[in-house]
Amino acid sequence: MTPSKTSFYQYTLLELQDLFESNHLPKSGPLLLYNWHHKKKNISPCHDDLAKLSIDFVEKTFDFELPKIDTVQESTDKTVKFLIRLKDNLKVEAVLIPFNSKYTICLSSQVGCAMNCSFCFTGTQGLKRNLAPEEIVGQFIVAQRWLSENRPLDDKILNIVYMGQGEPLHNFDSVKKSCEIFLVRHGIGIAPHKITISTAGYLPGLERWKAEMPKVNIAVSLHSTIKEKRDKLIPINQRYPIEDVVAFAETIPEGRTRFVTYEYLLIKDFNDTPEDAHATGTFLEGKNAYISLIPFNPFPGTKYLRPTWDEVEAFKIILDGYKIPTLVRKTKGDQILAACGQLNTKINKEV
Repeated sequence: MTPSKTSFYQYTLLELQDLFESNHLPKSGPLLLYNWHHKKKNISPCHDDLAKLSIDFVEKTFDFELPKIDTVQESTDKTVKFLIRLKDNLKVEAVLIPFNSKYTICLSSQVGCAMNCSFCFTGTQGLKRNLAPEEIVGQFIVAQRWLSENRPLDDKILNIVYMGQGEPLHNFDSVKKSCEIFLVRHGIGIAPHKITISTAGYLPGLERWKAEMPKVNIAVSLHSTIKEKRDKLIPINQRYPIEDVVAFAETIPEGRTRFVTYEYLLIKDFNDTPEDAHATGTFLEGKNAYISLIPFNPFPGTKYLRPTWDEVEAFKIILDGYKIPTLVRKTKGDQILAACGQLNTKINKEV
């Protein structure tokens, strides 16, 4: 029986080099393949400069199939949302977010999510399964190929954020491996400080980060420092208190220009009061912190509301008094349910 092929996109460069070495193949092969399939985004077989033995091995060993784009939605602000179909017909969403004629891509790490955060549309669908590394990398490649075909004069993806569907640190191994693949200079070549992984506070993943994760950025979903409120927004706060989460997160950034981003979703009449702002400022004062304020993005069935711009500004002014760098994140893609907290895909009932 012929063994089944494995996805090329699941291999780090080091794994590929070890595989070539163990099969007594030329050492040049892995870099050539990374350049052809990751950097140039080719899906046709690589024959350029590849030894005949290597070509035969690649054809017998690797599958180059990528996830399929099921649907594409474009908003007037140039945000693009992809519904991506996986091999087992489950689906995830990935989003291209425009800035200065370039893009940040927001990737999903799971089909659904187990965290059940009350402010997040993804949480309403539960967790179906983790994504494999090749399914995370595949989102980037198919989005980049679409961008190059449809917006050739405006097709650069410079940043990656793991802020799509799922809790990235709940799928630590696949997220870690996908980062290692994205960072390879001969491949996609994203710089470490251009990759950000967001967590709701999944402490088992944070405990592994320092020793295992590449030196990428971390963002913590804070949303409240008042226990009763954070418990309602992020149920795992009851198991992994924010104080413990921040203690680990603060040890991660290295260098004077690296810091933890704390994401704070502002919900009208819930966590947007002066009391909440002062509690947040007191909690983060003196820490190596940066706050990203996110006005809540409504989704079907939610009980929460977005605050007014004046309420957002009033909250920011209080935080400014604590000398913590604070930026209000501009909402993009809410027209197509592509903004923060709005991603959701229906689980295929036949699977």
